[in-house]
Amino acid sequence: MLKPQKQLKTDKLTTAQDKDQMQMDQTEITLNEEKEEQTVVVAINRVTKVVKGGKRFSFAALVVVGNGNGTVGVGLGKSNEVQSAIQKGTSEAKKSQITFPVLDSTIPHEIEGHFGAGHVWMKPAMKGTGLKAGGGIRAVLEAAGVKNLLTKNLGAHNAFNTVYATFDALKRLKTQEEIRKIRGEK
Repeated sequence: MLKPQKQLKTDKLTTAQDKDQMQMDQTEITLNEEKEEQTVVVAINRVTKVVKGGKRFSFAALVVVGNGNGTVGVGLGKSNEVQSAIQKGTSEAKKSQITFPVLDSTIPHEIEGHFGAGHVWMKPAMKGTGLKAGGGIRAVLEAAGVKNLLTKNLGAHNAFNTVYATFDALKRLKTQEEIRKIRGEK
């Protein structure tokens, strides 16, 4: 009969060196969990180009990367294969990451974001409200770690423009201290 996995680990711990090694392994695991980034593929578009010999297919992947603690990035990858398009989008999203203020799992103030025909409105919400968002907006905010927020898509419903409009709004968020400093108040 097989023993549960946890039971096997405790049976192996007999010396002080083994216990020290186990504690070091656990601290490495917690450090890795804090730095782990969440990657979300929001949309994959198949693009067709008509050429003399027929049709050429390529793919565009919209990817969002976030750490769940106020840092998020958006990237667009294009390639002839889906997997390489996703990889390109992920690397671009990691390069374009921004950090924005998060207060009690929501944003500090109401804001609107624009990109192309995309127009997104966001308003902070009380604890327990949840994330009232859909589609691309939800993907960006979940990856960023926002848990309580009210949103409304006021523009086009295209996933690309919606995601970039959300990203624009998050870029422009400021804390009270930053606003006071800009105004010259103490």
